[in-house]
Parts: sequence; C-alpha cells; structure tokens
Amino acid sequence: MADQLTGNSGRILVLAGGLCGAAGVALSAAAAHLGGAFVSTAASFLLMHAPVFLAVGLVGANRVLRIGSLILLVGLLLFAGDLLARDFLGSRLFPMSAPIGGTLLIAGWLVIAGSALWRRA
Repeated sequence: MADQLTGNSGRILVLAGGLCGAAGVALSAAAAHLGGAFVSTAASFLLMHAPVFLAVGLVGANRVLRIGSLILLVGLLLFAGDLLARDFLGSRLFPMSAPIGGTLLIAGWLVIAGSALWRRA
C-alpha cells in the first residue's frame, strides 16, 4: 500500500510539474502579448513551483515531503486559478479562493521544511 501511494503521488507530482511548467511558459507569453498583471503573477507562481513538484515526484523522498508538496499543489491551483479567472473571466474563482490558496501555499512550504525534521520510526 505504501509503495502504491508513493508511486501514485510521485506520478501526480511529476505530471503537475510538467503541466505547471508548460502553463507557466504559455501564460508568460500571453501576459507579454495580451497584458494582464494577474496572468503574469500566475505564470510566475506556476514556473517557480514546477521544479518542486518534479523533484519530489522523481526523488520520492519521505511521506511528509510528498504531503507538503500535494498541499502546495492545491494551494497553487486555487491561487493561480483565482488570478486567471480575474483576468480571463472578469470575476473570482470563488470568494476567498486566492487567500485560501495563498495560505495553503505557505502551509505547504512549512510542511516541506518540517519534512527535513521527520524521522522514520
């Protein structure tokens, strides 16, 4: 069961890293050609987090690190999704989605930092 969880979360994180990288590049181009401060910010966040997902997905690391990365992914989707909805749809994703996403991003990074202190029993 643990190996299956490791494999599944690893594949999810590598997929997320690749998609975040591709979306970040595409959105950077869109921001350059179409403008939109929120698009540019979302692109930057996607590009800066993509390597984290790739690294954790490929290395595997410990369970706490993977959980922190998945929290980071949910936060990124909410935060960037809300910014993109503002520019492309003219409205928020849902009320408080960016602050919730930002809080999850902070929490995910703190869990990742805490994973360095985690010792297997």
